[in-house]
Amino acid sequence: MATQRPSIFYIDFLRFIAAIAVIAIHVLGPFRYLYGEIPDSDWLAAMGINSVTRWAVPVFMMISGALLLSTERAFNCEHYLTKRLSKVAIPFIGWTIIYAIISGFAAGGWSAEQVMLVIQNSPNDPAWYHLWFFYDFIPLYFVIPFLIPLLKKLTPELVKLLVVVCGLMFLMKWLKVESFLLENLILYTGYLILGWYLFNRDNSAQLKAWLIAGISMLIVNFFGSWELAFKSGQYSSYFMGYKTLNTMIIGGMLFVVAQAYADKITGKLRALISVISKYSLGIYLLHPILLIPVRELDNGFYSFFASNWLAIPIITIIVLFASLCCTMLLAKTPLINRLVP
Repeated sequence: MATQRPSIFYIDFLRFIAAIAVIAIHVLGPFRYLYGEIPDSDWLAAMGINSVTRWAVPVFMMISGALLLSTERAFNCEHYLTKRLSKVAIPFIGWTIIYAIISGFAAGGWSAEQVMLVIQNSPNDPAWYHLWFFYDFIPLYFVIPFLIPLLKKLTPELVKLLVVVCGLMFLMKWLKVESFLLENLILYTGYLILGWYLFNRDNSAQLKAWLIAGISMLIVNFFGSWELAFKSGQYSSYFMGYKTLNTMIIGGMLFVVAQAYADKITGKLRALISVISKYSLGIYLLHPILLIPVRELDNGFYSFFASNWLAIPIITIIVLFASLCCTMLLAKTPLINRLVP
């Protein structure tokens, strides 16, 4: 495997598009299960955008694998726990408390009992819908130090076999095959390995194949989800899984396409992408607060735009930049800045 790192800007680009995709998924969330209850066009917009953005969190995990598994630094347990792990553990704890407090607000006022209940349940249940990410991501930090020396010892052919095995497990998950291997920790480790694999090789020869496979999966996601809803009369998440082969292929395609073309971006757009990438974790953590009034359909934010084909993209971009501004402000505030590393 190659040891020289390519330009890192494409990693910034991947964080940038993943941040947009995550916000879009949460913006469209209220409409997914309203098949038959809202105009078909509005539901199709929500389902369609959802079906082509489910790669967002897997891409974040691939980025972590690409960077953390490629380090040449000798492992130091104290440094790893205090510098690396703390960057996700402290935000997790802090935002769990923040969202627990927010959950205490209801139409009749604020309930301390509700806040305490959410905190008590937080070891197993996220305080807010997007914090599930930490429950799967933090355990990966304990896998990474053991993976680094193991991957270095593998020959290129064994690495290819390992990637194929990861793909087979994602396929098994998609087909709902029951196996002890299909636990979240193992499957998400597959994304770490895929990110590391693609990061440390020249993928230009396989670019066309990745494009064909990835675009095909995006088409399958869209029309497959539409067909399932039409037949069953309700929304189906069958094609929307994070730990399935279709999502793995789309994530791999985006990674390889970014490698090939991201450096062609120049000027102010390149600078903006880098800024959003820098604050992407804070954007991820903070944006659901801004969406609280938006996701209440009676407030009319979506209907203002007349169509979800307009509402979802426009609201996504507005929330992205509002979240960026808030995150940048928090990042300049002593102590609080540890919540948005």
